Amino acid sequence: MEGVFYNRFERHAHGEGLKGQSTHYCSGCGHGLVHKYLADAIDELGVQDRAIAISPVGCAVFMYYYLDVGNSQAAHGRAPAVALGHKVANPDSVVVSYQGDGDLASIGLAEIIQAAQMGIPLSIIFVNNAIYGMTGGQMAPTTLMEQRTTTTPTGRSRITGEPMRMAETIGQLNGPVYVERVALFDNKQRVRARKAIKKAIKVQVENQGLGFVEVLSECPTHLHMSPSDAEQWVKENMVPVFPLGVKKDLDTEPWFQLDAPSFDPQDVATVIGSSSERNDNIVEQFPSHIDTEDVSIKFAGAGGDGAQTIAMLTTRTAINAGYDSTHIPSYGPESRGGTSYADVHIATTEVLSPASPKPHVLVVFNPQSLEKFGPTVRAGGIVLYDSTVIQRPPTLDSSIATYGVPFTQIAVDLGKAMVKNTVALGATVAATKIFPVERFVRTMEEALQSNCALLPINREAFQRGMEALAELAQRE
Repeated sequence: MEGVFYNRFERHAHGEGLKGQSTHYCSGCGHGLVHKYLADAIDELGVQDRAIAISPVGCAVFMYYYLDVGNSQAAHGRAPAVALGHKVANPDSVVVSYQGDGDLASIGLAEIIQAAQMGIPLSIIFVNNAIYGMTGGQMAPTTLMEQRTTTTPTGRSRITGEPMRMAETIGQLNGPVYVERVALFDNKQRVRARKAIKKAIKVQVENQGLGFVEVLSECPTHLHMSPSDAEQWVKENMVPVFPLGVKKDLDTEPWFQLDAPSFDPQDVATVIGSSSERNDNIVEQFPSHIDTEDVSIKFAGAGGDGAQTIAMLTTRTAINAGYDSTHIPSYGPESRGGTSYADVHIATTEVLSPASPKPHVLVVFNPQSLEKFGPTVRAGGIVLYDSTVIQRPPTLDSSIATYGVPFTQIAVDLGKAMVKNTVALGATVAATKIFPVERFVRTMEEALQSNCALLPINREAFQRGMEALAELAQRE
């Protein structure tokens, strides 16, 4: 079994000592058994080198520390969508979507229904412990009537709906070929669970279709019981609501035959009708004075400051100049006064990671953003901030060029405070010389073509931002 389980689990103590052989699961939790049965099936079917486990947000979030197979981490509820992506990108893979009840039956309900209805060969392992185990013991879609949780302290009532029977729901769809509900509360049930999990993998390996196994699992922690008492609780309380047994089992012929997609750049260019050749008429010299291959920029402020808009304008300008560029927005809790930021990358060939945790250039509109992101700027980088609202900037690395430009005041003087972001963009272009001015002006014109009345003041704001930066640079 060591071939499927890692020899050491490095989540705790770097895999040293006893902790290197133990999981993060609570005593009596069913996840450990389900992991073992999944590993058994992968080993017995000889598919370890083809297996990919999709672990979600939930108690199984760290499964990739334990199973030595391909692993992907999915956003909450999105494991079936990620599983489908893996399967169609690599049709020979054996993909397991491993999910809990809050993950699969609540936030991910649409994903599992659509994936199951498609019926593309996948293996879905659904661990049902009737509660949100990882996030604080809240009511889950499978929580029993009268069951107390942190969000139903007096017990689940009709006002919160009846428990969802997912195995029956999935079994009614046309796509799946095998659906079964099993449990773990005694040896007989564990043997059945082991066989069911293996069969769910087998129908995928044989290209018959989608297999779905629901496992009733104990959660002693949130039941406030010993492991043995929790097993008895599952037997006496969950089984009457969630009857065990096979819900669907079709004897079908193998049908799934899909050629692996091509990722060759020339093939992709042909499909989308483009060319891999650079157009010499539009390509400018890359801003290698900032970085030779990949320039990263972060724009940050409060909601409404316009950081996202000028980030998009910068990205479009870079793309129009013939480079690969990405813009990733992060809105965060800005509606409550927090920070909204956007990460921009401009690369000579391809942006490999769109995030900008250590930007070359930082442009900020409020004190919180400068405090948060200022220390992350790379040595030798550039920081521009709105000196109208940030009058006492923090001390940054001495190699960083720091410019305080009154973005807001200049915009107010122009009669429209909302163009402060365009002032900031002009100052950024002047400070970085990232692309020629006319490139940014052309992008603004394209962006405002449906609202031409705003173009003159934005042009003026852009120019005033450039002039303010030039005056500041002269004084320094």
